[in-house]
Amino acid sequence: MILNIKYFGLITEITGTSEETYEFTGSSINDLLMQLISKYPELENKDFQVAQGMQISNLDELVTGHDIALLPPFSGG
Repeated sequence: MILNIKYFGLITEITGTSEETYEFTGSSINDLLMQLISKYPELENKDFQVAQGMQISNLDELVTGHDIALLPPFSGG
């Protein structure tokens, strides 16, 4: 499955890009994270959330092919 992944904040600095097309071979959000951490090892110790189709996803959700975003922590004010 081909995914469009968007990166924000510190995640952009780690990946060197704000967006990429990625060929995903797993099924869950956790599978995707394992693949991305393999590609970008610095992600392993970073705090971020994954959104799919504009909703925050949990690790056991299936990847549906919607746009994926890796979001660093937000601070409000």
